[in-house]
Amino acid sequence: MFSHIHPDNYEQQLSEKKQKMTALFLCFELPRVEIFPSKPLNYRLRAEFRVWHQGDDLYYIMFNSETKEKFRVDDFPVASKLINQAMTALLVAIKDKKELRYKLFQVDFLSTLSGELLISLLYHKPLEPSWESAAKSLKETLSEIAPVDIIGRAKKQKIILDKDYVMESLQVGGDTFVYQQVENSFTQPNGSVNEQMLLWAQQATQKAGGDLIELYCGNGNFSVALAQNFKRVLGTEISKTSVRSAQVNIRANNIDNINIVRMSSEEFSQAMNGERTFRRLEGFDLTTYNYDTVLVDPPRAGLDKDSVELVSRFNKIIYISCNPNTLKENLIELAKTHIIEKYALFDQFPYTEHIEVGLVLTRKISVNT
Repeated sequence: MFSHIHPDNYEQQLSEKKQKMTALFLCFELPRVEIFPSKPLNYRLRAEFRVWHQGDDLYYIMFNSETKEKFRVDDFPVASKLINQAMTALLVAIKDKKELRYKLFQVDFLSTLSGELLISLLYHKPLEPSWESAAKSLKETLSEIAPVDIIGRAKKQKIILDKDYVMESLQVGGDTFVYQQVENSFTQPNGSVNEQMLLWAQQATQKAGGDLIELYCGNGNFSVALAQNFKRVLGTEISKTSVRSAQVNIRANNIDNINIVRMSSEEFSQAMNGERTFRRLEGFDLTTYNYDTVLVDPPRAGLDKDSVELVSRFNKIIYISCNPNTLKENLIELAKTHIIEKYALFDQFPYTEHIEVGLVLTRKISVNT
Protein backbone atom coordinates (compact mmCIF):
# COMPACT_ATOMS: atom_id res chain seq x y z
CA MET A 1 0.00 0.00 0.00
CA PHE A 2 2.91 2.33 0.77
CA SER A 3 4.75 1.47 -2.44
CA HIS A 4 4.22 5.05 -3.65
CA ILE A 5 6.25 6.44 -0.75
CA HIS A 6 9.81 6.77 -2.01
CA PRO A 7 11.94 9.41 -0.24
CA ASP A 8 14.35 9.34 -3.19
CA ASN A 9 11.53 10.60 -5.42
CA TYR A 10 10.29 13.26 -3.02
CA GLU A 11 11.67 16.21 -4.99
CA GLN A 12 10.14 14.86 -8.19
CA GLN A 13 6.65 14.56 -6.70
CA LEU A 14 6.95 18.07 -5.26
CA SER A 15 7.99 19.38 -8.69
CA GLU A 16 4.93 17.72 -10.22
CA LYS A 17 2.68 19.47 -7.70
CA LYS A 18 4.29 22.80 -8.60
CA GLN A 19 3.57 22.16 -12.29
CA LYS A 20 -0.08 21.31 -11.54
CA MET A 21 -0.51 24.50 -9.55
CA THR A 22 1.11 26.54 -12.32
CA ALA A 23 -1.42 25.09 -14.78
CA LEU A 24 -4.35 25.57 -12.38
CA PHE A 25 -3.62 29.26 -11.76
CA LEU A 26 -2.50 30.06 -15.30
CA CYS A 27 -5.24 32.65 -15.72
CA PHE A 28 -3.87 34.78 -12.86
CA GLU A 29 -0.79 36.98 -12.68
CA LEU A 30 1.31 35.22 -10.07
CA PRO A 31 4.63 36.30 -8.57
CA ARG A 32 7.48 33.82 -8.32
CA VAL A 33 6.42 30.87 -6.20
CA GLU A 34 8.02 30.09 -2.84
CA ILE A 35 8.09 26.37 -2.12
CA PHE A 36 8.20 24.94 1.40
CA PRO A 37 8.99 21.21 1.39
CA SER A 38 8.20 18.60 4.00
CA LYS A 39 10.46 16.04 5.58
CA PRO A 40 10.30 12.99 3.25
CA LEU A 41 9.36 10.64 6.12
CA ASN A 42 7.93 10.74 9.67
CA TYR A 43 6.25 14.11 9.09
CA ARG A 44 2.67 13.34 10.11
CA LEU A 45 1.76 14.00 13.75
CA ARG A 46 -1.71 12.40 13.63
CA ALA A 47 -2.82 8.94 12.58
CA GLU A 48 -5.82 6.69 13.13
CA PHE A 49 -6.19 2.99 12.49
CA ARG A 50 -8.90 0.37 12.66
CA VAL A 51 -8.03 -2.67 14.75
CA TRP A 52 -8.50 -6.15 13.27
CA HIS A 53 -8.93 -9.19 15.53
CA GLN A 54 -7.92 -12.56 14.11
CA GLY A 55 -7.90 -15.36 16.66
CA ASP A 56 -5.33 -14.49 19.30
CA ASP A 57 -3.72 -11.95 17.00
CA LEU A 58 -4.68 -8.32 16.50
CA TYR A 59 -3.20 -5.70 14.23
CA TYR A 60 -3.90 -2.34 12.62
CA ILE A 61 -5.64 -1.99 9.29
CA MET A 62 -6.36 0.86 6.90
CA PHE A 63 -8.58 0.99 3.84
CA ASN A 64 -7.62 1.82 0.28
CA SER A 65 -9.56 5.02 -0.44
CA GLU A 66 -10.31 3.90 -4.01
CA THR A 67 -10.96 0.16 -3.75
CA LYS A 68 -12.05 0.13 -0.06
CA GLU A 69 -9.87 -2.94 0.32
CA LYS A 70 -8.40 -3.37 3.80
CA PHE A 71 -4.70 -3.89 4.33
CA ARG A 72 -2.55 -4.61 7.35
CA VAL A 73 -0.37 -1.84 8.79
CA ASP A 74 2.58 -2.83 10.98
CA ASP A 75 4.36 0.49 10.59
CA PHE A 76 3.36 3.82 9.08
CA PRO A 77 6.37 5.54 7.49
CA VAL A 78 4.68 8.92 7.05
CA ALA A 79 3.80 9.16 10.76
CA SER A 80 6.15 10.52 13.42
CA LYS A 81 8.74 8.19 14.89
CA LEU A 82 6.90 8.51 18.20
CA ILE A 83 3.65 7.22 16.69
CA ASN A 84 5.48 4.30 15.10
CA GLN A 85 7.06 3.38 18.43
CA ALA A 86 3.71 3.61 20.20
CA MET A 87 1.90 1.57 17.55
CA THR A 88 4.06 -1.46 18.25
CA ALA A 89 4.30 -1.00 22.01
CA LEU A 90 0.53 -0.61 22.38
CA LEU A 91 -0.32 -3.89 20.65
CA VAL A 92 2.30 -5.77 22.64
CA ALA A 93 0.94 -4.30 25.88
CA ILE A 94 -2.73 -5.09 25.26
CA LYS A 95 -2.49 -8.41 23.40
CA ASP A 96 -3.01 -10.49 26.55
CA LYS A 97 -5.19 -7.93 28.38
CA LYS A 98 -8.83 -8.82 27.71
CA GLU A 99 -10.07 -5.63 29.41
CA LEU A 100 -8.15 -3.52 26.90
CA ARG A 101 -8.40 -5.50 23.67
CA TYR A 102 -11.98 -6.85 23.80
CA LYS A 103 -14.24 -4.95 21.36
CA LEU A 104 -11.46 -2.45 20.60
CA PHE A 105 -12.10 -1.28 17.02
CA GLN A 106 -10.00 1.86 16.52
CA VAL A 107 -6.90 3.61 17.86
CA ASP A 108 -6.12 7.29 17.25
CA PHE A 109 -2.66 8.75 17.84
CA LEU A 110 -1.80 12.43 18.29
CA SER A 111 1.87 13.31 18.75
CA THR A 112 3.86 16.53 18.88
CA LEU A 113 7.23 17.84 17.74
CA SER A 114 7.90 18.48 21.42
CA GLY A 115 7.57 14.76 22.25
CA GLU A 116 4.09 14.33 23.80
CA LEU A 117 1.63 11.61 22.87
CA LEU A 118 -2.14 11.18 23.19
CA ILE A 119 -3.78 7.84 22.42
CA SER A 120 -7.53 7.33 22.05
CA LEU A 121 -8.94 3.80 22.29
CA LEU A 122 -12.42 3.35 20.78
CA TYR A 123 -14.68 0.45 21.81
CA HIS A 124 -17.90 -1.30 20.88
CA LYS A 125 -18.61 -2.00 24.56
CA PRO A 126 -19.27 -0.08 27.79
CA LEU A 127 -16.08 0.76 29.70
CA GLU A 128 -16.14 -0.79 33.17
CA PRO A 129 -13.96 0.15 36.18
CA SER A 130 -11.73 -2.82 35.28
CA TRP A 131 -10.96 -1.12 31.96
CA GLU A 132 -9.85 2.05 33.70
CA SER A 133 -7.58 0.10 36.03
CA ALA A 134 -5.99 -1.73 33.09
CA ALA A 135 -5.66 1.53 31.14
CA LYS A 136 -3.74 3.11 34.02
CA SER A 137 -1.24 0.25 33.83
CA LEU A 138 -1.04 0.72 30.06
CA LYS A 139 -0.33 4.42 30.51
CA GLU A 140 2.49 3.60 32.92
CA THR A 141 3.98 1.11 30.44
CA LEU A 142 3.80 3.47 27.46
CA SER A 143 5.17 6.38 29.50
CA GLU A 144 8.58 4.71 29.12
CA ILE A 145 8.44 5.85 25.49
CA ALA A 146 7.20 9.42 26.04
CA PRO A 147 4.85 11.48 28.19
CA VAL A 148 1.52 9.88 27.25
CA ASP A 149 -2.17 10.33 28.04
CA ILE A 150 -4.92 7.85 27.23
CA ILE A 151 -8.59 8.32 26.40
CA GLY A 152 -11.16 5.55 26.35
CA ARG A 153 -14.24 6.09 24.21
CA ALA A 154 -17.45 4.08 23.98
CA LYS A 155 -21.07 4.99 23.29
CA LYS A 156 -21.86 8.00 25.52
CA GLN A 157 -18.60 7.44 27.43
CA LYS A 158 -15.27 9.25 27.53
CA ILE A 159 -12.70 8.34 30.18
CA ILE A 160 -9.58 10.53 30.30
CA LEU A 161 -6.22 9.45 31.76
CA ASP A 162 -5.12 12.16 32.59
CA LYS A 163 -5.88 14.85 29.99
CA ASP A 164 -7.45 14.97 26.53
CA TYR A 165 -4.86 17.23 24.90
CA VAL A 166 -1.16 17.64 24.18
CA MET A 167 0.93 20.80 24.38
CA GLU A 168 2.86 21.44 21.19
CA SER A 169 5.92 23.67 20.96
CA LEU A 170 6.63 25.31 17.59
CA GLN A 171 9.73 27.21 16.54
CA VAL A 172 8.87 30.18 14.31
CA GLY A 173 12.02 32.06 13.39
CA GLY A 174 13.57 33.07 16.71
CA ASP A 175 10.31 32.61 18.63
CA THR A 176 8.86 29.61 20.44
CA PHE A 177 5.08 29.29 20.70
CA VAL A 178 3.13 26.68 22.65
CA TYR A 179 -0.25 25.37 21.60
CA GLN A 180 -2.84 23.20 23.28
CA GLN A 181 -4.08 20.60 20.80
CA VAL A 182 -7.24 18.78 21.87
CA GLU A 183 -8.27 15.28 20.83
CA ASN A 184 -10.67 15.26 17.87
CA SER A 185 -10.19 18.96 17.11
CA PHE A 186 -8.44 20.26 14.02
CA THR A 187 -4.69 20.83 14.19
CA GLN A 188 -2.13 21.05 11.40
CA PRO A 189 -0.92 17.45 10.84
CA ASN A 190 2.55 18.33 9.54
CA GLY A 191 4.23 20.23 12.36
CA SER A 192 7.44 21.14 10.54
CA VAL A 193 5.58 22.54 7.53
CA ASN A 194 3.25 24.39 9.89
CA GLU A 195 6.31 26.11 11.40
CA GLN A 196 7.35 27.20 7.90
CA MET A 197 3.82 28.39 7.11
CA LEU A 198 3.66 30.48 10.28
CA LEU A 199 7.04 32.04 9.57
CA TRP A 200 5.97 32.87 5.99
CA ALA A 201 2.78 34.56 7.25
CA GLN A 202 4.71 36.32 10.01
CA GLN A 203 7.22 37.75 7.54
CA ALA A 204 4.46 38.66 5.05
CA THR A 205 2.79 40.85 7.69
CA GLN A 206 5.93 42.17 9.39
CA LYS A 207 5.25 45.85 8.72
CA ALA A 208 1.48 45.63 8.36
CA GLY A 209 0.60 47.37 11.62
CA GLY A 210 -3.01 48.17 12.50
CA ASP A 211 -5.34 45.31 13.39
CA LEU A 212 -5.65 41.74 12.11
CA ILE A 213 -9.00 40.02 11.64
CA GLU A 214 -8.72 36.24 11.35
CA LEU A 215 -11.66 34.13 10.18
CA TYR A 216 -11.60 30.38 10.93
CA CYS A 217 -8.91 30.93 13.55
CA GLY A 218 -9.13 27.43 15.07
CA ASN A 219 -6.96 27.10 18.17
CA GLY A 220 -5.17 30.37 17.38
CA ASN A 221 -2.46 28.76 15.25
CA PHE A 222 -1.89 31.92 13.17
CA SER A 223 -3.25 34.50 15.62
CA VAL A 224 -0.68 33.64 18.28
CA ALA A 225 2.28 33.72 15.88
CA LEU A 226 1.21 36.94 14.12
CA ALA A 227 0.03 38.98 17.12
CA GLN A 228 3.41 40.70 17.45
CA ASN A 229 2.92 42.34 14.02
CA PHE A 230 -0.38 44.03 14.88
CA LYS A 231 -1.88 46.40 17.41
CA ARG A 232 -4.82 44.07 17.97
CA VAL A 233 -6.01 40.70 16.66
CA LEU A 234 -9.64 39.62 16.51
CA GLY A 235 -10.24 35.96 15.67
CA THR A 236 -13.53 34.25 14.85
CA GLU A 237 -14.17 30.52 15.15
CA ILE A 238 -17.38 28.49 15.31
CA SER A 239 -16.05 25.43 17.21
CA LYS A 240 -16.43 25.72 20.99
CA THR A 241 -13.51 23.35 21.56
CA SER A 242 -11.19 25.37 19.31
CA VAL A 243 -12.27 28.65 20.93
CA ARG A 244 -11.43 27.25 24.38
CA SER A 245 -8.03 26.07 23.13
CA ALA A 246 -7.35 29.45 21.54
CA GLN A 247 -8.01 31.14 24.89
CA VAL A 248 -5.61 28.69 26.58
CA ASN A 249 -2.95 29.39 23.93
CA ILE A 250 -3.28 33.15 24.27
CA ARG A 251 -2.59 32.85 28.01
CA ALA A 252 0.15 30.24 27.58
CA ASN A 253 2.08 32.58 25.28
CA ASN A 254 1.51 35.67 27.47
CA ILE A 255 -0.21 37.59 24.67
CA ASP A 256 -2.49 40.48 25.58
CA ASN A 257 -3.70 41.81 22.23
CA ILE A 258 -5.82 38.90 20.93
CA ASN A 259 -9.57 38.45 21.35
CA ILE A 260 -11.49 35.41 20.10
CA VAL A 261 -15.24 35.36 19.45
CA ARG A 262 -17.29 32.27 18.69
CA MET A 263 -19.11 32.99 15.47
CA SER A 264 -19.10 32.08 11.80
CA SER A 265 -17.74 34.36 9.09
CA GLU A 266 -21.34 34.97 7.97
CA GLU A 267 -22.34 36.08 11.48
CA PHE A 268 -19.26 38.28 11.73
CA SER A 269 -20.16 39.94 8.44
CA GLN A 270 -23.69 40.59 9.75
CA ALA A 271 -22.26 42.09 12.94
CA MET A 272 -19.83 44.29 10.99
CA ASN A 273 -22.69 45.55 8.83
CA GLY A 274 -24.89 46.25 11.85
CA GLU A 275 -27.48 43.79 10.51
CA ARG A 276 -27.61 41.71 13.72
CA THR A 277 -26.50 42.01 17.31
CA PHE A 278 -24.93 39.08 19.16
CA ARG A 279 -24.69 38.50 22.90
CA ARG A 280 -21.31 36.89 22.18
CA LEU A 281 -20.05 40.34 21.16
CA GLU A 282 -21.03 42.08 24.38
CA GLY A 283 -18.05 44.19 25.42
CA PHE A 284 -16.68 44.35 21.85
CA ASP A 285 -16.96 47.50 19.78
CA LEU A 286 -16.37 46.35 16.22
CA THR A 287 -16.37 49.95 15.00
CA THR A 288 -13.03 50.56 16.75
CA TYR A 289 -11.11 47.97 14.69
CA ASN A 290 -8.97 48.89 11.72
CA TYR A 291 -10.21 46.54 9.01
CA ASP A 292 -7.04 46.60 6.94
CA THR A 293 -5.67 43.03 7.13
CA VAL A 294 -7.62 39.76 7.14
CA LEU A 295 -6.36 36.18 7.33
CA VAL A 296 -8.48 33.23 6.21
CA ASP A 297 -7.69 29.53 6.46
CA PRO A 298 -11.04 28.04 5.43
CA PRO A 299 -12.10 24.38 5.19
CA ARG A 300 -11.85 22.51 1.88
CA ALA A 301 -15.08 24.09 0.65
CA GLY A 302 -13.32 27.47 0.54
CA LEU A 303 -15.06 30.78 1.17
CA ASP A 304 -18.78 31.11 0.51
CA LYS A 305 -20.08 34.05 -1.52
CA ASP A 306 -20.76 36.25 1.51
CA SER A 307 -17.31 35.56 2.98
CA VAL A 308 -15.63 36.43 -0.31
CA GLU A 309 -17.49 39.74 -0.29
CA LEU A 310 -16.43 40.30 3.32
CA VAL A 311 -12.70 39.70 2.82
CA SER A 312 -12.68 41.74 -0.41
CA ARG A 313 -13.26 44.85 1.75
CA PHE A 314 -9.80 44.51 3.33
CA ASN A 315 -6.70 46.11 1.86
CA LYS A 316 -4.56 43.04 2.57
CA ILE A 317 -5.73 39.40 2.46
CA ILE A 318 -3.66 36.44 3.64
CA TYR A 319 -5.36 33.36 2.22
CA ILE A 320 -4.20 29.89 3.30
CA SER A 321 -5.93 27.18 1.28
CA CYS A 322 -6.06 23.40 1.68
CA ASN A 323 -8.00 23.08 -1.59
CA PRO A 324 -6.50 24.89 -4.61
CA ASN A 325 -9.64 24.26 -6.67
CA THR A 326 -11.96 26.21 -4.36
CA LEU A 327 -9.21 28.80 -3.94
CA LYS A 328 -9.26 29.32 -7.71
CA GLU A 329 -13.02 29.90 -7.59
CA ASN A 330 -12.59 32.49 -4.84
CA LEU A 331 -9.69 34.13 -6.68
CA ILE A 332 -11.82 34.78 -9.75
CA GLU A 333 -13.78 37.24 -7.60
CA LEU A 334 -10.95 38.53 -5.41
CA ALA A 335 -8.72 39.25 -8.42
CA LYS A 336 -11.23 41.88 -9.52
CA THR A 337 -10.23 44.07 -6.57
CA HIS A 338 -6.82 42.73 -5.47
CA ILE A 339 -3.45 41.75 -6.93
CA ILE A 340 -1.47 38.70 -5.81
CA GLU A 341 1.64 39.93 -4.04
CA LYS A 342 3.00 36.65 -2.64
CA TYR A 343 2.46 33.03 -3.68
CA ALA A 344 3.65 29.98 -1.73
CA LEU A 345 3.19 26.21 -1.78
CA PHE A 346 3.36 24.22 1.47
CA ASP A 347 3.72 20.46 1.05
CA GLN A 348 1.71 19.33 4.07
CA PHE A 349 0.88 15.94 2.52
CA PRO A 350 3.77 14.42 0.55
CA TYR A 351 3.04 11.58 -1.90
CA THR A 352 -0.60 12.67 -2.26
CA GLU A 353 -2.27 15.07 -4.67
CA HIS A 354 -2.89 17.55 -1.85
CA ILE A 355 -0.90 20.72 -1.32
CA GLU A 356 -1.58 23.91 0.63
CA VAL A 357 -1.37 27.28 -1.07
CA GLY A 358 -0.60 30.58 0.61
CA LEU A 359 -1.38 33.91 -1.03
CA VAL A 360 -1.01 37.52 0.01
CA LEU A 361 -3.34 39.84 -1.91
CA THR A 362 -3.29 43.63 -1.79
CA ARG A 363 -5.98 46.01 -2.99
CA LYS A 364 -5.53 47.51 -6.45
CA ILE A 365 -4.86 51.23 -6.43
CA SER A 366 -7.62 53.01 -8.31
CA VAL A 367 -6.74 56.12 -10.27
CA ASN A 368 -9.48 58.65 -10.81
CA THR A 369 -9.30 60.22 -14.20
